[in-house]
Amino acid sequence: MSPEEFRRAGHAAIDWIASYLESIESRRVLSDVSPGAIRQRMPAEPPPRSEPFEAWMADLERVVMPGLTHWQSPNFFAYFPANASEPSILGELISAGLGVQGMLWATSPACTEVETHVLDWLVGMLGLPDAFRSTGAGGGVLQDTASSSILCALLAARERATGFRSNAEGLAACTQRLVAYTSTQTHSSLAKAMRIAGLGEAALRLVDVDENHAMRPEALEVRISADRQAGLTPFFVCATIGTTSSNAIDPVEAIGELARRYGMWLHVDAAMSGTAALCPEFRWINRGVELADSYCFNPHKWMFTNFDCDVLWVRDRSALINTLTVLPEYLKNKATESGAVFDYRDWHIPLGRRFRALKLWFVIRHYGIEGLQALIRHHVALAELFESLVRADDRFEVVAPRPLNLICFRLRGDDVANERLLERINASGRAYLSHTKLNGRFVLRMSIGQTKVQERHVRAAWQLIRECV
Repeated sequence: MSPEEFRRAGHAAIDWIASYLESIESRRVLSDVSPGAIRQRMPAEPPPRSEPFEAWMADLERVVMPGLTHWQSPNFFAYFPANASEPSILGELISAGLGVQGMLWATSPACTEVETHVLDWLVGMLGLPDAFRSTGAGGGVLQDTASSSILCALLAARERATGFRSNAEGLAACTQRLVAYTSTQTHSSLAKAMRIAGLGEAALRLVDVDENHAMRPEALEVRISADRQAGLTPFFVCATIGTTSSNAIDPVEAIGELARRYGMWLHVDAAMSGTAALCPEFRWINRGVELADSYCFNPHKWMFTNFDCDVLWVRDRSALINTLTVLPEYLKNKATESGAVFDYRDWHIPLGRRFRALKLWFVIRHYGIEGLQALIRHHVALAELFESLVRADDRFEVVAPRPLNLICFRLRGDDVANERLLERINASGRAYLSHTKLNGRFVLRMSIGQTKVQERHVRAAWQLIRECV
C-alpha cells in the first residue's frame, strides 16, 4: 500500500468510525445472529490476489456488523462499561502506526517514560498513596487486564512468602503450605491465577460477606487463624472495591490491618469502581488503600480509554521485578545495566509490550481532570435516577446498596419471571442488561457508564423494562 493509498484509506476508515459512533444508538444493541452465521458469510478460502480497500469495507458491513453487540451504545447497560472515546481511538491508531516494541527502555525510551509519568499523574488524580509513585520504592505499570494484574501480584506475593527461592524442591515444599483469601463475591480471575501460579484453587479460601455483599473481616480472621493452627501459611488476601455482581466495597482498612498483622500481601482490585476516585467526594472508596501492597484499576472500563488498559501499582517494585525478571544476553544493554531506567518487561508476564500509555495520555489531555470528573458525576446521578424509578414502582425491588453506578434490582416474584423479563428486554434490541445471583436469587443488573449515555437513554430503558413485564 503506497503512502497515498494509505492516506486515502485512512481518511475513509476514520470517516466510517465517526459515522458509526454518531449513529450507534439507532443500532440493535445485542446481536441476534445464530452460531456460525458469520463464518457462513465468509469465503471458504482466502483470496489468492490482493483485494481493494473498498471490498474490505463492504464486507465489514455485510459480514461483521450484523454479528456485533454494540458495547459503545448508550443503550448498553450490561456487565460493565467498556468505554472508548475519540481521543483514545486516536491514541490507539497512532500507537499502531508507530508500531514500537516497549519491552526495554532502550527499545523505545518514550514508550517507557510517558507511561511512568502518566501513571504518576494518576496517583494524584485518584488520591492514591504517594508510595505508589515511581519517585519512591513503588511505581505503576500498564497491564492488559485486571486478571493479569492479580496474577502478577499473586506471583510476587508467592515469591516474597517463600524467600525468592531458586531451588525447585524447596519452593515446592513452601508453596504447598501457602493459602490465599478473598470474598465469595470476588472476580473469578483470582481462582484462575491460583491455578496458573501452581497453588491450586484448593488453597483459595472464600470468605463470607455481610448483608451488603462485602467481605466480613471477622470471618477472614477466623479462616486465617484456623489455617495457621493447621500449619499453613496465609500469604495473600484480595480486597475488592466494586465487586462484579453488586458493586460491593470491601472494608479495605480492616482487611489491610489483618494483612499486616499476619504478614500477608494485600492486593486491592478496583477494576471498574476505582475510576470514581477521580472525584474527591467518592474517595471514601479508597479508605485503607494505604495498607495495600498492590492496587489495580481499569481505565478501559469507566475512564473512556478503549480496551485494553489496566493500571497496576505496587508499593515495592523490587518484589515484582525480582519475581518476573529474566535477562538473556540478547536483551542486555547499557541503560539496563546502569539501573537508571525501568524495563517494563520485568513488571508483567509477556516480554513484548505496545505503547498503551499513548491513548491514556490522550484521554487525560482531552478531558482534563474536570471533564473526567463531570462525566463520572453524571453517570452516578443517572444511576441514582434509575434507582429512584425502580423504588417508585411497587412491582420491583432494589436488592443491594448502590454505592456508585450499578443498580441491582428484580421484579417481585420468582426467578422464572425475572429470567423471562431479562430475555424480553434483550430480545427487543433496544437495550441490553445482564444478570447475577445474590443470596440465591436471580437479579437484573443496570450498569450505567457508557461514554455517550444521557438521561433520555436511562428513561427509555426503564420504559422498556416496564413494557416487558
